[in-house]
Amino acid sequence: MTIDIKYIDKFIDVTSKAALASSYLIGKKDKNAADKAAVDSMRSQLNKMNIQGEIVIGEGELDEAPMLYIGEKVGTNNGPVFDIAVDPLEGTNFAANNLPGALSVIALAEKGCLFSAPETYMEKIATRVKEKNVVDLDYTIKQNIHNLSDFLNKNPENLTACILDRPRHKNIIDKLRGLRVNLKLITDGDVSGAMLVTEEKYNVDIFLGIGGGPEGVLAATALDAYNCSFQGRFLFETDEDKQRAKKMGINNFTKKYELSEIVSGDSIFCATGITSGDLVKGIEIHNNEFISETLVTHKSSGLKKVIKLKQNL
Repeated sequence: MTIDIKYIDKFIDVTSKAALASSYLIGKKDKNAADKAAVDSMRSQLNKMNIQGEIVIGEGELDEAPMLYIGEKVGTNNGPVFDIAVDPLEGTNFAANNLPGALSVIALAEKGCLFSAPETYMEKIATRVKEKNVVDLDYTIKQNIHNLSDFLNKNPENLTACILDRPRHKNIIDKLRGLRVNLKLITDGDVSGAMLVTEEKYNVDIFLGIGGGPEGVLAATALDAYNCSFQGRFLFETDEDKQRAKKMGINNFTKKYELSEIVSGDSIFCATGITSGDLVKGIEIHNNEFISETLVTHKSSGLKKVIKLKQNL
């Protein structure tokens, strides 16, 4: 079964309106207000749509409203049934401080085809290389880099790795530097970080490290449309984390998930720029119009493009 192509425009509208709402708070140093503006807009737009949607990847869980929480039902309850993953404002610090790369992101798949994940950390690895046994979460950094350099016929010093610049990654970063790999260190936004492996123009060969689990599922949806590889492993650090995971049907806490286990079937992914970054430009407002750029994928139709829209305010 495929998702009707008409939903592409409808979901672009959802993320572009959320991006617009958040854009009024760019540089205001209040990441929570910028996030809330995006959330409120996204919820409002989703609830106007003739769909039966359920949030399976959200910004919080039931007790954390007004976030779009896991398990929340959206839409008019008429029309097709979708699993929906959201990050209304990815890169809250980017928006608050007027830095590049803030996005409004949504992904949807047919019911039961999008992994429902708790809001916890995830170990991730992504590349353009689809072949098995080239890169793997279970391999050492050295093994992954040497395998990748052999496969791509590049020396390690000609490879670029993207990783969140966090103290928890010091060991990985040191090993990559020791292998003379070029580094693209990002401060936030690991959906967009993972997306940089999709096309050679971004000059990123591998994305790795520990980031948000919800962001991992969102990125996997887009990477699936680009026929890239992705693996993720949730990190459950507390008993409370494990209990929440069990309620979602996760019993193996150390399982390595392949991309096909995170998203299956048809899917749509939309990421609209709030501030300009590597993937898309941010919101521009001119008189009573706004211009948005959205990176869209639709797996079944093969659509993978940036769509620029001019809309009335």
